[in-house]
Amino acid sequence: MSTRSDVLITADELSAAMAAGEPVTVLDVRWQLSEPDGRDAYLDRHLPGAVYVSLEDDLSDHTVAGRGRHPLPSGSAVQAAARRWGVRERVPVVVYDDWNRAGSARAWWVLTAAGIPDVRILDGGLSAWTASGGDLESGPVDPSPGDVTVIHQDLYRGALPALTADDLGGGPLLDARAPERFRGDVEPVDPVAGHIPGAGNLPSTALLAADETFLAEGALERLLAARGVDPGERIGVYCGSGITAAVAVAALTAAGHRAALFPGSWSQWSSEPGRPVARGPQ
Repeated sequence: MSTRSDVLITADELSAAMAAGEPVTVLDVRWQLSEPDGRDAYLDRHLPGAVYVSLEDDLSDHTVAGRGRHPLPSGSAVQAAARRWGVRERVPVVVYDDWNRAGSARAWWVLTAAGIPDVRILDGGLSAWTASGGDLESGPVDPSPGDVTVIHQDLYRGALPALTADDLGGGPLLDARAPERFRGDVEPVDPVAGHIPGAGNLPSTALLAADETFLAEGALERLLAARGVDPGERIGVYCGSGITAAVAVAALTAAGHRAALFPGSWSQWSSEPGRPVARGPQ
């Protein structure tokens, strides 16, 4: 069972490791719904030595059809990208972003599912780093090639549990989108509005405290209880296309729960003829 320190690292902990000269690979995964390419923001300022990672190009495979808007990449693609970023065997990896932990949680999920060990999310992201007095750099970073080896070639059957559309319904299911999208009031991206029948709504942003760090375990348990979720069950999670759902999976995993991602999420479910659609509150 994972603990918070298995999934997350604080800004102070990362700063101390860097100051002590401990080896660590830092990856900058800037991504927002309104600005999916975060390279310019990265070049403007980033953590010392951080390498930019493109969520769209490196953590998704848009050539795959039928698996939603952000299909998972292959293990071989992850390995090639990780080596390009300088990821090395037996060297921990820290991923961070500057928006709701979406980019870093996706990177954490993809790299961990591929079988790369010791990947952690910077709790609180870039703002936590700057608030702690951490230094920033600008410009690109060109790392020496890494030597990491990926274990799992099919991330849908990798080191972290993943669900298919046909797997849903066997336990509690949470929708990590905003309430208005869950209810079906609006749908700015996908062709059909609504949610998967039986799902409860737990927006990924509700899992972050005011300082953008992940909620403490007690606060998370109260959110689950309010939705009738039995913490002992495996909890399925989806969102629009598998990105922000990874935030919920990370939060649940850090609190010791068994959480499984539906990577295709609503973008896949709503595009498959015959899939039922629910609307309104949970």
